[in-house]
Amino acid sequence: MAYTDDLLRPYAGQVRVRVGGLLLREGTLLLAAHRGLLAGRAPFWSPPGGGWVFGESLREAVRREFREETGLAVQAGRLLHLHEFQQGELQALELFFEALPDDPKAQPQLGHDPEHAPDHQLLTELAWFSPRQLLALPPAQVHPVLRGLLSVDDVFVPQQLLK
Repeated sequence: MAYTDDLLRPYAGQVRVRVGGLLLREGTLLLAAHRGLLAGRAPFWSPPGGGWVFGESLREAVRREFREETGLAVQAGRLLHLHEFQQGELQALELFFEALPDDPKAQPQLGHDPEHAPDHQLLTELAWFSPRQLLALPPAQVHPVLRGLLSVDDVFVPQQLLK
């Protein structure tokens, strides 16, 4: 696969375990835009999250990743989705948890990925999306666990999307 950005090269050719958090507020979901996965600089919208590192629990990983990417402090609630991601040379087992904010009124701020230099970040934007707004996007731009949502309540229907 020819990536649109060499930022993905460090993740190619290996299996990663990723965690993510699904944070809801007023009928919307907080998502992060990632660059490099799609042609034409199109964003790929996914729940905040990232790689699980040795020595931490899955829930600790959700809390760390959320803080890094959004500046928000959350607790990981229920495990909601298990997803097998494979696209070209990228492969990951993804576990998505309910994200419970420590401060429900705190506003997210685009953070960083410490694995990349400040001027070479994968994350480009944070935004709140309603299910209707997600349905209006091209499916390729929306993470598979979020495609076809009709209501934010659908997020709480556990899924195992394994190939």
